[in-house]
Parts: sequence; structure tokens; C-alpha cells
Amino acid sequence: MNDKKKQIWQVVKFTLFSISAGLIQVGSFALLEIFIKTYWIPYLVSLLLSIVWNFTLNRKFTFKSAANVPVAMLKVALFYCVFTPLSTWWTNALSGTINEYVIQIGTMAINLVTEYLYCRFVVYRNSMNTNTK
Repeated sequence: MNDKKKQIWQVVKFTLFSISAGLIQVGSFALLEIFIKTYWIPYLVSLLLSIVWNFTLNRKFTFKSAANVPVAMLKVALFYCVFTPLSTWWTNALSGTINEYVIQIGTMAINLVTEYLYCRFVVYRNSMNTNTK
């Protein structure tokens, strides 16, 4: 496969895994929101569940990285140290004025694009395709 096709396939895999993480996020958010009426708690818990799922699958199958797992996870955690407060702020600010699921889907779309770029060019920049297992 040439480089362009590999990059397209990488984006497709990242997107598919992110959709599965999104389903986990939406499902857990919906369940938690039944019991916890404060918007940001279900949002943060469901976000954390989706992050762990997405990191695990993308590290192994999308980027095929043999990079040190704690270091890679720390880099992803740093991304979320910026993304989470910002997204929590705008989701909370928009909550009550826009349907919460519309907010959630928009936030997930922003997360998809920015996280892919961050993982591709920061987290796995020097370790893609190093896992031969």
C-alpha cells in the first residue's frame, strides 16, 4: 500500500474506533444522567471511559506503536488537560440553551479531529508502525 492509502486507512481506523468510543461515551452519559442531574459529572466520567477505550485501540491498531505506554498515555493525558476544561466550559455554557446531545455530538466531532492530529503528530510521531506483533 502506498503512503497516501496508508494515511487514509489510518484516518478511517481512527474514525471508526472514535465512533465506538463515542458510543461508549453517549451510552455511559445517558445512563449516568439518569442518576446524576449535574451535567458536568456524567460528561467527565463518560469522557474518561471513552478516552481509555480510544487510546487502547488506536495505539495498537491505528498507529501500531510500540512506544512506552505510560509515556504515550501521559501525552494523551496532557491533551485532555487542555481539551477537558475547555470542553467542560463550553458544554456547561451551552447546556440549557441547546439540546445536550447536540452539544455532545459537536464536542465529540471537535475531539475527533484535534485528537487525531495530536496523536498523529505528537504522541506517535516517531513510533508509528513499530509494533510488529
